[in-house]
Amino acid sequence: MRRFKKQIQEAVRQAISGRSIKEVDESGEKITIPAKDINEPSFSYGMGGERNIILPGNKDFIPGDLIKRPTQGSGRGSNQASNSPQEGMDDFVFEISKEEFLDLFFDDLALPNLVKTQVSRIPSFKMMRAGFTSEGTPANINIARSVRNALGRKLILGGPKKAKIIALEKEMQELLEKDPTSMRIKEILDEIDILKIKIEKIPFIDPYDLKYNYRVKRPMPTTQAVMFCLMDVSGSMDEAKKDIAKRFFILLYLFLNRTYESVEVVFIRHHTSAKEVNEEEFFYSRETGGTVVSSALELMSEVMRNRYPTSDWNIYAAQASDGDNWNNDSPRCRDILIKDILPFVQYFAYVEIMPRHHQSLWEAYLNVKEQYPQFAMQNIEDVKDIYPVFRELFKRQEGSAS
Repeated sequence: MRRFKKQIQEAVRQAISGRSIKEVDESGEKITIPAKDINEPSFSYGMGGERNIILPGNKDFIPGDLIKRPTQGSGRGSNQASNSPQEGMDDFVFEISKEEFLDLFFDDLALPNLVKTQVSRIPSFKMMRAGFTSEGTPANINIARSVRNALGRKLILGGPKKAKIIALEKEMQELLEKDPTSMRIKEILDEIDILKIKIEKIPFIDPYDLKYNYRVKRPMPTTQAVMFCLMDVSGSMDEAKKDIAKRFFILLYLFLNRTYESVEVVFIRHHTSAKEVNEEEFFYSRETGGTVVSSALELMSEVMRNRYPTSDWNIYAAQASDGDNWNNDSPRCRDILIKDILPFVQYFAYVEIMPRHHQSLWEAYLNVKEQYPQFAMQNIEDVKDIYPVFRELFKRQEGSAS
């Protein structure tokens, strides 16, 4: 995976282009790497120099004869025989899991200019190890520490008894040598048996030995961020353009959910009017109409003021449209961005889905881009452009947080 990362990412990019919207995050992928890309350099001996060899079945030469050097050159790489093992080698094919697929797709991406404006009002906690405790649930038993305690306890409780047995056995040996009929020998044997029984009765594990992993909740700083997704669903956005826009936003939604824990998403659809919707309606509703792009920007500005104060939130936005808009509405869109939105957002990405010349909205947004560095514009002509455009818009920048 590390050695052929570039080839694998290219295969992932092609796979995204070929998947339907519902299949983007449903499974892994079968990756094919051309055989020429996995060949490794190797050293081999050329035909030059002096060599002593034996040729079975030789009828033409005797020891000491000189053999002329081959005229076609000393190397063998350019003239492989037809039965060479390199001929007809299959491409290297393997499968990656869904998690590996998404990891590769979103590698090196981040929300630009993300800063920690304020710790979330709802604190985020993480369970951290904090030593051991004598009470807990069976799932938290630390087996190694418990067994170590049990062995130590057995050594402590059984040690004096074993020492007493050794002393008694030594005494008995001396008596056997001096007076084998002594009654003391039987007393020693009885005492040794009692001590051994006591040692055997020492339990292997005792509730006192059990130790449990102790974990505590520690507050973790979280970064509050909200992403506004604005999608044009007007009549000029045919099914092909809507499919591209949905693919782009699905990738963005997956990226946010997979990479960040505290990012809210606001979905806004618009034609002549704009409406905040849920995820299901945003991607699958078939409502359409004319085009007034400023309605979506006005709604976004209103939601920002009412629910996401800039003192507490990092605000992001992504807009997808074909750029077809009423001519007198495009300047209004520019003014709303400049006055009401861009001064308060960390990053605004505009994607125009237009295979031919740009519309009036693109021209109006060019003026915005000149004034605000956090405003980005990209053009998508076909499905194959989604991946490179997405990576260009959300590539990790110096100082980006994750």
